[in-house]
Amino acid sequence: MANHKASLWTSGKSFGLLGEKCCEDPFLKRSYRCMIGVFGPTSYRALLLNSSYQPMKVVSWQKAILLWFQGKVEILEYHNVFARSVRSSFPVPSVMRLKNYVRPRSYGAVRFCRENVYIRDSYTCQYCGDQNSAKNLTLDHVIPASKKGPKSWTNVVTACRDCNQRKANRTPQTANMPLLKEPLVPSWLPSAELEFKPGLAPESWLQYLQYQAG
Repeated sequence: MANHKASLWTSGKSFGLLGEKCCEDPFLKRSYRCMIGVFGPTSYRALLLNSSYQPMKVVSWQKAILLWFQGKVEILEYHNVFARSVRSSFPVPSVMRLKNYVRPRSYGAVRFCRENVYIRDSYTCQYCGDQNSAKNLTLDHVIPASKKGPKSWTNVVTACRDCNQRKANRTPQTANMPLLKEPLVPSWLPSAELEFKPGLAPESWLQYLQYQAG
């Protein structure tokens, strides 16, 4: 357990007033106090994964603790802060996995665009593996457009500026720059709230935000 313990204080709202139906534990109804405090209500949100480990959404730390106490999730990672009740303290969940699989909503085909290619590739250059912010990234045609390479999910990848210039008007084979993975058409992409740029997602989330296409 982390040594740094920062209390999350509230204005005295009870656990049952979190905007969700409280679980039936009378101790929780009687003694739990939510705490918002100096860190702000969104500082310690939790990443919610499906039972398949597919990222689904981001929830508030209050909702995270509620799901935990209701027995609906398995906690995989914690923040280094604690929520305190009258009698106990609880580590604030950072990453949670649903115990039962929930079928993701289908919104049809994923739109092909620059930002969605970056999201599919986790803002990572598909040649050198470096992760960058969008302003330092480009799109690269695997088979160059001059060689009739299509502008499509399976022929466009994220590339850093250096790799894009070095590859130039060549294929990965002729440039001796193999791709990290085959570019695929994604069957889903994370919701907008999961579109974290490098450096903005909590460190404990990173290994779970390796978006899988297919």
